[in-house]
Amino acid sequence: MKRYLIFGALSPFVGGLLLLFTTSYLSGYWHHTNLMEVKKFFIVLFKSLQYSYLFGLLPALMMAAIDEIICHIGRIGPVVRMLIVGIIGFAAAAFMYSNRGADMGSEQLVLYGLVGLVPAMLSSWLAQKFCAPVAPKATEQASA
Repeated sequence: MKRYLIFGALSPFVGGLLLLFTTSYLSGYWHHTNLMEVKKFFIVLFKSLQYSYLFGLLPALMMAAIDEIICHIGRIGPVVRMLIVGIIGFAAAAFMYSNRGADMGSEQLVLYGLVGLVPAMLSSWLAQKFCAPVAPKATEQASA
């Protein structure tokens, strides 16, 4: 249950932040920046945060389910699990977002892919840190 809370609380926020940064970067917003532009960026971030959670909660919970399934595979360690979840998040976000607009290229693919990769790996790492691993109950089967 903690895993789902971590993914549900953290992933939409980080993903929304990265998505807003990526779209503003690709539009040329950061070429001539001053303090007022940064202030506008954070105002837009907090005004659009509700939509980040609205549209990002279900994908975050799906990534949590994938992370939990992989967690129960004994031979896969935490680093490999984070990489698998990150690659799935990268592929999903790159597929969903990188085909937007007339500009399609490797820069868009990588930047939009990072929108899925970073929250997935960060949440998986925190879930590993704060969730106790589920050990198989082999002692009960051996005593029977």
